[in-house]
Amino acid sequence: MLATSQKIRRNGQWDETHGTVTLNYEDRFLRRRMLRTAQNEEFLVDLSQTTSLDGGDAFELADGRLIEVVAAEEDLFAVTGPDLTRLAWHIGNRHTPCQIEPERLVIRRDHVIRDMLLKLGATVQDIRAPFSPEGGAYGHGRTHGHSH
Repeated sequence: MLATSQKIRRNGQWDETHGTVTLNYEDRFLRRRMLRTAQNEEFLVDLSQTTSLDGGDAFELADGRLIEVVAAEEDLFAVTGPDLTRLAWHIGNRHTPCQIEPERLVIRRDHVIRDMLLKLGATVQDIRAPFSPEGGAYGHGRTHGHSH
C-alpha cells in the first residue's frame, strides 16, 4: 500500500526521520503530489491546503514515520553593496522572493532584476545554494513575483 502524508511537522518539532526528500523552492509549495525519497520510497502528499515548506520540516506518514524535507541547491544571485537596505527595498518593490542575510541578499537568477541591481551599485554574484526566502506579509506565506 502506498504511504500517505496528510501532516507536516515543522523544523524543531521532531527528532528522528525515516528518510529524506530533496525539493527546490517551487517544489516546497504543495498540496497534493507524489514524491520519492532519497531512499527510493514513493509516497503521496495529500494536505488539506497548499503549504509552504522549509528545509528541516518533515512529512508525517500515516504510519508515523517522518520524511525530512531537504532544501535543494538552486541557481541564485548573492547581492551585496554599500546600501543593502536600499537594495532590499528595490527587490521587494518588484515582489521578488528574497533571502535576507546579515551581509547579503539572496534571490533567484533573473537577468532583469540583475540589471536593475547593477545600475543601483550592487555587486551580483552567481551562486548555487538552498533558497529559503522570507515569508510573505506577517511572516508567513509566500510572495509571488511578477513576470518580466
